[in-house]
Amino acid sequence: MSGTKIQRNSLLQPYLKWAGGKRQLLPEIRKYRPQNFNTYYEPFVGAGAVLFDLQPKNSIINDVNSELVNTYKVLKSKQGLEELLQLLQHHKENNSKEYFYQVRDEDRDESYKNKSEIEKAARLIYLNKTCFNGLFRVNSQGQFNVPFGNYKNPQIVNEIVLRAVHNYLNSAEVEILNQDFQEVLSTAEKGDFIYLDPPYDPVSSTSSFTGYSLDGFNREDQIRLRDTFVELDKRGCKVLLSNSATGFIKEIYGSYKIEIVSAKRNINSVASKRGKIDEVLVMNYGQE
Repeated sequence: MSGTKIQRNSLLQPYLKWAGGKRQLLPEIRKYRPQNFNTYYEPFVGAGAVLFDLQPKNSIINDVNSELVNTYKVLKSKQGLEELLQLLQHHKENNSKEYFYQVRDEDRDESYKNKSEIEKAARLIYLNKTCFNGLFRVNSQGQFNVPFGNYKNPQIVNEIVLRAVHNYLNSAEVEILNQDFQEVLSTAEKGDFIYLDPPYDPVSSTSSFTGYSLDGFNREDQIRLRDTFVELDKRGCKVLLSNSATGFIKEIYGSYKIEIVSAKRNINSVASKRGKIDEVLVMNYGQE
């Protein structure tokens, strides 16, 4: 990686469980990622597993989920971190099924918009740690609707990890955005590395995870992303994309290097549908 490297922090890891999280795929991503690049872009950052593994000095991260992006911004703030930890401790001390639904239903009330960014971040982290299977899902009104997980000892206040994330976001140059991926990538230049991890093309008609954001991500979006991939390639960027190994995805990226990899998927409401599935890593560069 060009530029000054930051000191690697082994404690840095995702502070949320997120649909499509990349922890299982990290060994493969490490294997195929470029070793040298300028700015790192991740327009579908999610829980940040790849970002926190790479720990680049200069990065631009983005997600379409404004509540998720808010947690990154709060964690970057010194005052935000300390107040967030206090609020999470409060949630931990009061955690119960009744309390969970009370907190979950806050976004049904008009007063929710008056809550501070820190209160909203604490709420999201609390719900993520205590809801069923760590899902983030909203209904058509944009309201969180995952049921209580009934876990014995959920890790609601993971102070070590939260402080590690705070320290990284402040020791590195990290720009945090909440935009469409095309807008985010409009500034990418030759020598930059872009990791694309969009909502995956569904392997069956019932497997699509549509609750991640209200607008979803359909095949038109997948084509738009492919066209962006081609444009980034022409600009001289190094681009790595992960997606499900469907015929559609393999066809639209057919002119690029494709590696089939296997990853375990834990987020599915049906236990029998969790397990290893084939995924693709698509790249426009050779291994270095």
